[in-house]
Amino acid sequence: MKRKLLDILACPIDKHYPLELIELESEGEVIAEGALLCSKCQRFYPIINEIPVMLPDDLRRREEDLEFLRRWSEKLPEQVVYEGKPNHLEKEQTQASK
Repeated sequence: MKRKLLDILACPIDKHYPLELIELESEGEVIAEGALLCSKCQRFYPIINEIPVMLPDDLRRREEDLEFLRRWSEKLPEQVVYEGKPNHLEKEQTQASK
């Protein structure tokens, strides 16, 4: 995702703007992996392979969200990992996988 997209992206659920960018992997102006966080409704939207996945809750795949959270649990804020909407990890799940 190109960094300048942040200027136009809003939460698809509550239309909150701006979204907070959490960079996990980036090169220059391109974010390869990361997350967008809506501070109003606490939903996170993963950025995977440079693509922000900004789907409404009913179209998101729970297992894909959980895999993303497990993969990046040590770099994402705990708020996203353990309290993020629509899906989040239980603390026991993360500790058991270590």
